[in-house]
Amino acid sequence: MLRIVFMGTPEFALPALAAILQAGHEVAAVYTQPPRPAGRGMAERKSPVHVFAERANVPVLMPKSLKAEPEQHAFAAHGADVGIVVAYGLILPKAILDAPRHGCLNLHASALPRWHGAAPIQRAIMAGDIETAATVMRMDEGLDTGPVCLTEGVAIGPDTTAGELHDALAEKGARLMLRALADLERGGLACTPQPADGVTYAPKIDKAEARIDFARPAREVHNRVRALSPAPGAWFEARHEGRAERVKVLRTELVDAAGPAGSVLDGALTIACGEGAVRLLEVQRWGKRPMPAAEFLRGFPLAPGARL
Repeated sequence: MLRIVFMGTPEFALPALAAILQAGHEVAAVYTQPPRPAGRGMAERKSPVHVFAERANVPVLMPKSLKAEPEQHAFAAHGADVGIVVAYGLILPKAILDAPRHGCLNLHASALPRWHGAAPIQRAIMAGDIETAATVMRMDEGLDTGPVCLTEGVAIGPDTTAGELHDALAEKGARLMLRALADLERGGLACTPQPADGVTYAPKIDKAEARIDFARPAREVHNRVRALSPAPGAWFEARHEGRAERVKVLRTELVDAAGPAGSVLDGALTIACGEGAVRLLEVQRWGKRPMPAAEFLRGFPLAPGARL
C-alpha cells in the first residue's frame, strides 16, 4: 500500500478519493479549497472533498496558496509516496510536485492533448465531440502538459449532458487511478509524453456564455444547452406578467423546422434557430425545480409567434 496526499475540491474528485481509501492506501492528508460563500444566504460552505474527508477521519488542510516555503515544507513533511490531484484548483509549484517519492499524478477529464484546462467536459460537448476520456498523467509545471500514463475512452452521445458525462468520467477515472497506483507499486507505471499536435484548450466557462443565442444554428444551441446542464444552465429571457424573467434550459432536442430566429413555433415549445430549430424538453424558472416543458407552459404561457 502507498502513503498518499490527496488534493481535490469538487464532487468530481469524490469517487477517486473513496476508491483510494477503500483499496487500503494510507491517505496522510487531504488538501482542498477553503470554504466559499454559496447558496441564497451566501453562507460559507465546505467543499465536497472537505466534507467527505472529515467523515472518513482524514486530516484536511486548506492553504490559500502553496507558493510559500512554510506550506511547501509542511507538504513535504507528510512523507508521501505519491500525490494524487483531482480538480484541486491551485497551481502546484515545482517544490510540491517533487516532494512525494513518485511525484504527483493527476486525473484529467479529457483525451489529452485535447482539452487542456479548467472546463474539458463542457468544452468537449460544446464542440460536438463524440468521445472523450479519463486520463491519468504525471504532473509537470505546465497546464495539463505532463506525460500520459493511462487513458480510457468514454463515448459522448448526441444528447449527453455535462452532468451525465461528469459522473461517467468521475467513476471511470477513479478505477483508472487505482490501476495507476497498482502499477506504481509494482514499478511498472509507464508514461508517454503528449504529442505536440492536437492540443486544444478548455477555458473556464464565462457567465456570458450561458445566454442562449437562438440566431446560432440549432445544433450549436443544442450542444450549448447540454454542455451547461445542469449547472450553470443555459438560459433565455422572456416576458411574463409584465416583466422579464430568465429561464434555464436543461434539455433540448433537434427539430426539423424553421422560422424567425428566437420565435416560438408551436405549443410544444419548439424554438426557431438561425438554422433549424430546437424543442425545449426540460426547463427551470428562477427559484423553482426543473420541470418538463408542458408543465412550465401551464404557468408561463408562450404562444406561437412569441420571441425569446
